[in-house]
Amino acid sequence: MSETSRLPKPVVESWEWQYQGACRSLPTEMFFHPDGERGPRRVAREKAAKAVCATCPVIAQCRAHALATQEPYGIWGGLSEEERFEIISKAQRQSKIFSA
Repeated sequence: MSETSRLPKPVVESWEWQYQGACRSLPTEMFFHPDGERGPRRVAREKAAKAVCATCPVIAQCRAHALATQEPYGIWGGLSEEERFEIISKAQRQSKIFSA
């Protein structure tokens, strides 16, 4: 069994921004695609989700969280899964260039 007493305790202040999210009272299906969703339906859902993000007072915190934790699914901070993957991949490539 893993020893969890060494792990840091959750810090509420680190997550308080989520209470202010414009998405908080909306259905999660708006931000996370169902299995097999593609094409125009997915584009429309993502566009609607990003419109909510564009009005959100905590978009910067949400985006920073999604990039830092490498959230694999959903729209976070106005970015799709593919957009976050590109940003993270680019940062990793640049990191390798500068560390070489």
